[in-house]
Amino acid sequence: MSIVAVLAGLAPALVVLLSLSGLISAAETSMTAASRARMHQLEREGDRAARRVNRMMADQEKMIGAILLSNNAINIGASALATLTLSAAFPGPVGALLATAVMTVLIVVFSEILPKTLAIARADDVARALSIPTWWVVRIFGPLANGAQWIVRRTLKPFGINLSMETDVLAAHEEIRGAVEYHHAEGLVEARDRHMLGGVLDLSEMDVTQVMVHRSAISMIDADQPAKALLEDLLETGHSRVPLYRDDPENIVGVLHAKDVLAALAASGGRLEALDIPALAREPWFIPETTSLKDQLAAFLKRQVHFALVVDEYGALRGLITLEDILEEIVGEIEDEHDSALEGVRRQADGSVVVDGWVAIRDLNRALDWDLPDDDAVTVAGLVIHEAQTIPKVGQTWTFHGHRFQIVRRERNRITALKISAPARSARD
Repeated sequence: MSIVAVLAGLAPALVVLLSLSGLISAAETSMTAASRARMHQLEREGDRAARRVNRMMADQEKMIGAILLSNNAINIGASALATLTLSAAFPGPVGALLATAVMTVLIVVFSEILPKTLAIARADDVARALSIPTWWVVRIFGPLANGAQWIVRRTLKPFGINLSMETDVLAAHEEIRGAVEYHHAEGLVEARDRHMLGGVLDLSEMDVTQVMVHRSAISMIDADQPAKALLEDLLETGHSRVPLYRDDPENIVGVLHAKDVLAALAASGGRLEALDIPALAREPWFIPETTSLKDQLAAFLKRQVHFALVVDEYGALRGLITLEDILEEIVGEIEDEHDSALEGVRRQADGSVVVDGWVAIRDLNRALDWDLPDDDAVTVAGLVIHEAQTIPKVGQTWTFHGHRFQIVRRERNRITALKISAPARSARD
């Protein structure tokens, strides 16, 4: 029996299975690439398909886990069917090799590349068109995806690897991140959009200490000063919310809001001496340093407060975080007429940059489209100290991660300025 005849007999079953696999692949790609803003707008206009898409995207991990399980089940079933049939027609290893070659080509071309290409080109339309079958896939395979996660956790536990229920063992986040990186490399996703999508995925993996303003950089006001001095200090900070302390900067007694001061000043007819400015301060909100950015963002929105003070396990002040700090992790620096672009980063004529040590690695990566790691350090100075395993002296140079770091200025044990440039090419390059 010829291979053509065997494949002709297999054709109906393979067409059905590969079509299902292709639809699921298209659904996966379109759901992650669809415009959330357009889906929400369509839902407000009464579009039921957009409503289903938004409900599934609300739990992306469950949706992608269910899609991955269903797609793999179909592909494995199709491959097993082809192997069984071809092995019967061509005994020995020939049948298995033929099945492997044929199914690899069919699955890659017709179940992966073709449907995903179409889904990328018309992501919103495809997501809406496939919302009903995808909804049923999630309902059927969602519990199985949760079961798979439970099995993985139980299997790894004897080896000392304990994963919480919040840990996505099916790597849905990485699946989305990989898709974004791929589309960026293909020119389909701009660098700014890539950083925004990555920022959203990183919120649950970062804690507030990674984006907070360190206590050494917090602008504070002594609450025991006269009203005029308090107002002058408030204006000098340039911030709308400033912590007030008494006796010791660790003793935060309130948070002064510029709008509250202006409202009280207007109510008093402009008589500054009649104001009790410390009484206008609002109660400070203290949060633990282990709080994730995702949880803190939800807390900001729930309490309708934009300012929180970060403390460690002993109650000592570590820093402060605002709603703007978290949003900037998603959209990049939010600048107004009082802000300076790329604050702390100064480009040089030779292509290098002079960077203040306190500049966050993530901000530097966004600004210059670099890829310096931020797993072990938050600031540029911290990265150099981590890599050098010492506190470098002024003038010392270190090369790592594709860049040369030269220490420009140091105050005591703090690196306050560095010059960063690409390493010189060797003579062989």
